[in-house]
Amino acid sequence: MTAQERLAPVHAFSNDALSDHDATALATLIRQGKLSSREVIAAAIERARKVEPVLHGLAHTDFEGAFRAASRPGQGPFSGVPTLIKDNTDVVGQPTLHGSLATSGELKKTTSPFARQLLAQGMIPLGKSALPEFGFNASTEPAHGAPTRNPWNPAFSCGASSGGSAALVAAGVVPIAHANDGGGSIRIPAACCGLVGLKPSRGRLVENEAGRVLPINIISEGVVTRSVRDTARFFSEAERYIHNPKLPAMGEVLGPGKRRLRIGLVVDSITGKGTDAITRETVESTAGLLEDLGHAIIPMEVPVPRQFAEDFAHYWAFLAFMMRKGGRSFLGRGFDPGRVDALTRGLSNRFTARFHHLPATLWRLRQSQTLYSRELERLGVDTVLSPVVAHTTPPLGHLGTEQPFELLFQRLIDYVSFTPLANAAGAPAISLPMGKTPDNLPVGIHLSARRGRERDLLELAFELEQAKPWRTIQGL
Repeated sequence: MTAQERLAPVHAFSNDALSDHDATALATLIRQGKLSSREVIAAAIERARKVEPVLHGLAHTDFEGAFRAASRPGQGPFSGVPTLIKDNTDVVGQPTLHGSLATSGELKKTTSPFARQLLAQGMIPLGKSALPEFGFNASTEPAHGAPTRNPWNPAFSCGASSGGSAALVAAGVVPIAHANDGGGSIRIPAACCGLVGLKPSRGRLVENEAGRVLPINIISEGVVTRSVRDTARFFSEAERYIHNPKLPAMGEVLGPGKRRLRIGLVVDSITGKGTDAITRETVESTAGLLEDLGHAIIPMEVPVPRQFAEDFAHYWAFLAFMMRKGGRSFLGRGFDPGRVDALTRGLSNRFTARFHHLPATLWRLRQSQTLYSRELERLGVDTVLSPVVAHTTPPLGHLGTEQPFELLFQRLIDYVSFTPLANAAGAPAISLPMGKTPDNLPVGIHLSARRGRERDLLELAFELEQAKPWRTIQGL
């Protein structure tokens, strides 16, 4: 493969039944009888077969099951629309491998609570999307197989941990796919692949089993999409399925809001590692656009102490330790801790060497929710604009598990320096594609809000999408 070939985008958009429709448009055409679910699913399967040999975004396929389901699609706003479920979430009759050789390939007997909430909207899964082992990395590069490549430029990372979902939505295989986020795993791959990725408030959607056993639940479920309206519709319909009374109702968000907001601007992270020039310019130009649209921009610092970065890293290592030592309890007797990859092993060992810091770490991480809310209130800020990550999308290998652990760990700390705060604080945050690199890769910006204020983020997202429509991969 030559350097020029590596730079060529890989996508499956064509004049088939899927065309370049988003999920909302497809569902409307199916409901009107202008398309059948069977022809839409058949087109998605053909697209998957076309790009999978290069992109490697699928962990498991159930094409036959999807085609059968298309004959009698379930009711819901996205009835008959193809999707993917991330391979850390159970679907009956399919394996859940968590991106790891340490798990068994047994077929699951039940569907997880969140997958039921998602599939209640009528979508039909083609199978499971790829992720790095247990979602611990920020690039989908499993030690035991081919990396998932970025469709905009296959020499580069697609992000993680929801990398398979993001790559295949960006490539046009499906218009909407499941993603989840424990430190940026919806927003980072959305930024890398030019998508919309909303991490909701803690408790907004049904929790999967993993979140219920954590001392601090940092995991949020969601989707990645190519349009704001698909994300907004998914969340409004999810609220019809179940509404958490502890959070304000989102309702339907159909376009930009009328209220002008005070938006905090953070350009550099608390790690001390400066944001690169392209990412900085993208964030600052977005701030200028928002000012032109009538919003107020207020420069501010990250609203938590610098200690937060070390605390979140220690909690991340603790999760790897829990998985390595207690995986049989979480994942069944078929789990083999001797087969975890070098990153999981290195994180686990790092926690063991510092385990006595855990009580203080948990206390401070719990305080971050209060500190975050208090600082936004003190400044009178509605939302915060920042980078998603500290530098542009890295080439494959930069975050590969073949790197020495200490080097990989430091690279991850330097790269993933903005997104974790929203996980610890339980706040909503969204990634939007607002820039590009000389390699044609998307550059995302990050907007976060107070807990329960997803509506503010979606209204801003609609406004930015209309003011500066997203680039399309097929237009390159």
